[in-house]
Amino acid sequence: METTQQALKDKLIATLDYDQLTNCMRCGFCQTACPTFNETGLEAASPRGRIALMKAVADGFMEPGQQFKEQMDLCLGCRACEPACPSDVKYGQLIEQARESIATETEFPWHVKAVRTLFMERLFPNHGRMRMVGGLLKLYQRSGMQTLTQKSGVMKLFPRHMREMEQILPPASSDGVIAAWEKLGLPAAWETAANGQRILVIPQVGDKRARVGMFRGCIMDVLFTSTNINTVKLLCEAGFEVAIPEAQTCCGALHAHAGEAESARRLARTNIDVFAHAQVDYIASNAGGCGASLKEYDHLLHAEASLVPAAKDFVDRLKDVSELLIDYGRPLVLKPAAPDAPVKLVTYQDSCHLRNVMRVNRQPRDLLKSIPGVQLNELQGADTCCGSAGIYNLTQPQMSTQVLDHKMELVDQTQAQTIVTANPGCLLQMQWGILRSEQGQHRKAVHVIDFLAESVDYEANKNNI
Repeated sequence: METTQQALKDKLIATLDYDQLTNCMRCGFCQTACPTFNETGLEAASPRGRIALMKAVADGFMEPGQQFKEQMDLCLGCRACEPACPSDVKYGQLIEQARESIATETEFPWHVKAVRTLFMERLFPNHGRMRMVGGLLKLYQRSGMQTLTQKSGVMKLFPRHMREMEQILPPASSDGVIAAWEKLGLPAAWETAANGQRILVIPQVGDKRARVGMFRGCIMDVLFTSTNINTVKLLCEAGFEVAIPEAQTCCGALHAHAGEAESARRLARTNIDVFAHAQVDYIASNAGGCGASLKEYDHLLHAEASLVPAAKDFVDRLKDVSELLIDYGRPLVLKPAAPDAPVKLVTYQDSCHLRNVMRVNRQPRDLLKSIPGVQLNELQGADTCCGSAGIYNLTQPQMSTQVLDHKMELVDQTQAQTIVTANPGCLLQMQWGILRSEQGQHRKAVHVIDFLAESVDYEANKNNI
C-alpha cells in the first residue's frame, strides 16, 4: 500500500475535528480502559497517545508515516475510553476520521482493492447476494465438503487463526429472516409503503404496545437467521407489532471502521428513508455493532443539513432489542432454564459498542436474571473488549488473540456453563476462545436472545394476556 505523506497530512488536517483533539486533557483515565494499552503498555497504543499523534500531525509537528498508520490500525475501536473520559472526547469519531483519511489517500494493491470492493460495495449492501453467499456456505457445511476440507489437511495452508475461525462458523442460511419466517407459515402480511417498498408485518400477541421496525443486518441475517427469527418471536410475545422493510441495507459499520465513510453515508441515507416510510415507533437492533453504527447516523450525516432532522429522528427511535423487552414490552412468562438442575450458571460479556455507544448494559443482564433457575456470575472485565471488533480478529490476529486468551482466563474463574453476549462478532469471538482454551466440553456461548427464547413459555404467555 502506497500513500503520499503530504497528501495524507493535508487530508487529516481537513478531516479531523480539531475541537475534539483539543478537548483531550491528557489525564490518562482512558488508559486503563484501553485493551491495546493494557496489552502493550505503550503510550502510543492508548487513546490519549493516538489523539496526541493526530494532533501532532494536525499542528504540523510530525509526518503521518508508517508508525502513525499502524497505531491507527491497532486500535480496536471498542470505545471503552469514551465513558471513562471526563471531557467527553468523541474518540470514536476521531479514529474513524483518521482511518477515512488513510483509506482515501492510500493506493491499495489491486488485489486488496478488489477484495474491499467485493465485500464493501458488492456483497454487504446487497441482501440478495448475501443470501447467495449464505447458500454457498450452507452447501459447503452440509454437503460434507467442510469435513473433507478439514480432514484433507487443506486448511493447514491457512494461518492458525483462520483455521480455527473456520471451525466455529455457525450454520449458514440462504433465506434470511423474511424468507425463513414465511417458510415457517407463521402469521404475517405484506404491506406496501407510500414509496412503494414492501414491508413484512408480523402481528403482536395480545394488546399492541407499539410498532417496531426490525433491522435485520447483513451478516446477521445469513449466519444468525435463527437469532433474527427469535428476535421477532420475542418482540411479538412482548406485545409489539414487528415490521421488516425489505429494502433495508447494511448498517455501514464495517465501511466506517475501514475508512469507507462515503459508502457508510450512502447506506445510512437508504436506511433512514426506508424506516421513515415504514412508520414505526421504534427500530430494533439485536447486534451491538450494528446498533452503534445506526445510533450515530446523525453524526455521520451532520454535514448534510437537509438530512439531519430525519437522521436524528431515526436515532431517537433506535433501541436494542433488550431495551424494548425490558423497558417497553409486556413481561414474558418464562420457564426454568435448567429444569433438571438446581441452577444454571451463566456469565455475560458486554458488546463494547452496545455498552459504550448505545449505553446499554443493564437490560441484557435483567433479561438473564428474569429467567428462573439462572444464576448470573459477573465476569471480571466484562466491560472490556473480547478482541473481535468487526474484522479486527482477521486484520490484527496477534493482538486479538492476546486479548481473547486473557478474557478466557477470566471466564474460567466464573465457572459459568454458558457465556452470553449480544453481538454476533462477540459471540463468534467467545466461541473461538472456547475452542482455543479447550473448554468446549463444559462451556458454550450463545446470543442473549437465543438464550431467552429457550425459556419462553409461549402457551402460558398467551394465557397471561
